[in-house]
Amino acid sequence: MPRLSQQLHPHREPVTPLNAATVLLLRDAPVAGGTVLEVLMTRRSDKASFVPGAYVFPGGGIEAQDGDGASHALADRRPTQTDARLTDAMAAIRESFEELGVLLARRADGSWADAADIAAIARKLPPETTFAAACAARGLRLAADKVYQLAHWTADRNLPKRFAVPFLVARMPEGQEPVADESEQFEPVWVRPADALARHEAGQFFMIFPTIRTLQRLAQFADVDAVLAAVAGEQPLWASSPRSGLLAGKEARFMEHEAPYGELALVTPNGRGEHVLDWQSETPVQLLKNLQRLTAANPGVMTGPGTNSYLVGDPGTGYIAIDPGPADKAHLERLWRAAGGDIRMIVCTHSHPDHSPGAAPLQTMVAAAGRPQPPVLGLPSAPTARAASQFTPDRSLQNDELLTLEGQGPDGKITHTLQVVHTPGHAANHVCLLLVEDGLLFSGDHILNGSTTVIDPPDGNMADYLDSLDRLDALCAEHDVDFIAPAHGYVLGEARAAIARLKAHRLAREAKVLAAMQAQPDGSMEDWVRLAYDDVPERMWPVAQRSLLAHVERIRMLEPGND
Repeated sequence: MPRLSQQLHPHREPVTPLNAATVLLLRDAPVAGGTVLEVLMTRRSDKASFVPGAYVFPGGGIEAQDGDGASHALADRRPTQTDARLTDAMAAIRESFEELGVLLARRADGSWADAADIAAIARKLPPETTFAAACAARGLRLAADKVYQLAHWTADRNLPKRFAVPFLVARMPEGQEPVADESEQFEPVWVRPADALARHEAGQFFMIFPTIRTLQRLAQFADVDAVLAAVAGEQPLWASSPRSGLLAGKEARFMEHEAPYGELALVTPNGRGEHVLDWQSETPVQLLKNLQRLTAANPGVMTGPGTNSYLVGDPGTGYIAIDPGPADKAHLERLWRAAGGDIRMIVCTHSHPDHSPGAAPLQTMVAAAGRPQPPVLGLPSAPTARAASQFTPDRSLQNDELLTLEGQGPDGKITHTLQVVHTPGHAANHVCLLLVEDGLLFSGDHILNGSTTVIDPPDGNMADYLDSLDRLDALCAEHDVDFIAPAHGYVLGEARAAIARLKAHRLAREAKVLAAMQAQPDGSMEDWVRLAYDDVPERMWPVAQRSLLAHVERIRMLEPGND
């Protein structure tokens, strides 16, 4: 984890979330030629203290009676349903009755509660009577065994009021009709998930982030049976505690699998919602007190939003510039100014033309301003490198070498150390850099955010690439690395999980390449790319073909007799 002394914001403890539960009541609605999945939603009171006027699923806070053993004894449960999941289901059943008059309870013969049962039980019971007991007095048992967990949401850390909420699903009981309580909830409506989302986009159906994202996932299911089959394993399909930042001047929230999430976790770990996520090339982005990012103005298909140049250090220690990028005078001047002119070293992770050409002019710029000329460090390009990637550093780095900045900070002596890790694969001379004191990995092009890097033989090598991933995983484990700063895209969080996903993706792609080769043993590279990259837009196949060749070389290397 980054040192507390390097965090941009003082620690602020997020509000402890309150426990609640909500339930998505589902039905298959008849349409011409079949059925469509619909979910029951309702509008919250305009005077509600939490998300007034929003369309939501019925639910509310978990009460003591929901977890009471006596109440649990009055409910049916699955053998695999834990006490905690049973408590969630009890709360959801109670809330759906109180808010909408929907009663997930059955008689002894297995039939669902009917209108007479619903009318006989008060929506608001006296404190001495539990909901489960009131149902039992009518000969009903709560159908908790028919309530499953779909997801779990914990509210963003920057909110003043937070809830931890399992989102449950259940089939709407036959013969019942929702009737809102007209105090907390209004206008019950059955709606297709896609229609609710479209109406929200049109400004006609206000919903909050977890509701929107849940409907987006729900829209992928054809019917109620498909949903219930997906959740039968007693595990939520996802669990999320979103993070927020500013995008186009407005607050935007993101889930764990989305590109900005890791950067938000790094910059605002306790939730502040003020980190600007818009890509621009004019001003540096402060990620930590000792880390700035300046993105070159070279966006494109291969570079994403542009090449990220990083400055490690502070005014007391001077700076190390990582990947100065293309020889773009305006970009290099911004990099030089962001460092106050005090650049002590320039490191290139590799020699590709969007990474290293700016090194020499930046070096000259520093020296021309009267500072000592910083050395350009890296590994020289191999004979296999393309002409545009020729590179000779002032000094070659050694694997595991330490590059150190030392100086005086506000609290005394301060040190920033970069450990060099040789990581061939994307390029023969590729290195990554570990910021040792803050557990942060600069991955160059070896690990990207939002895409996979191209492995282009002969300078690129898939076997080396995968071996380097293993080396980086071991390094992250040894140094407790949580974050990866790539040369393209936002900072990644959960470093080891990101590496594991990337390796799994590469091996899955290799399996498709092997299957294509076996299906068409006399096929061409063009034939194989159509099969192995059928999930990639055709316009990207010429680029994909370069990585396909790298997979083919590795497959043939692994064949028996090719040791």
